Amino acid sequence: MKEKTRKKNHLYEGIKQGLEEAIAFARGEADMSKIRVHVPKDVDVRAVRRATGLTQEQFAQRYGFNLARLRDLEQKRTSPDSVVRAYLTVIKKNPQAVSDALTA
Repeated sequence: MKEKTRKKNHLYEGIKQGLEEAIAFARGEADMSKIRVHVPKDVDVRAVRRATGLTQEQFAQRYGFNLARLRDLEQKRTSPDSVVRAYLTVIKKNPQAVSDALTA
């Protein structure tokens, strides 16, 4: 029984720490040197593009992709490296902000 209690306490402490860090980040109080970036291991390039409502040509032009490379990524002939996966993740979460930043 003590083992279950220890596991629950450990789980609770982890969740509590995560929430405290999230609140600090939201308030702009987080120690950015301790923030880790999560880059997904796989990104569905076609789904990201389709969610924007853009054709391949429009997506490539708006976000700076080579059209042939975009097609290769969508058809899984090649895989995006970590930088491209991170970029696509940002586009997926806030395509307008990326577009605004690139046209500023």
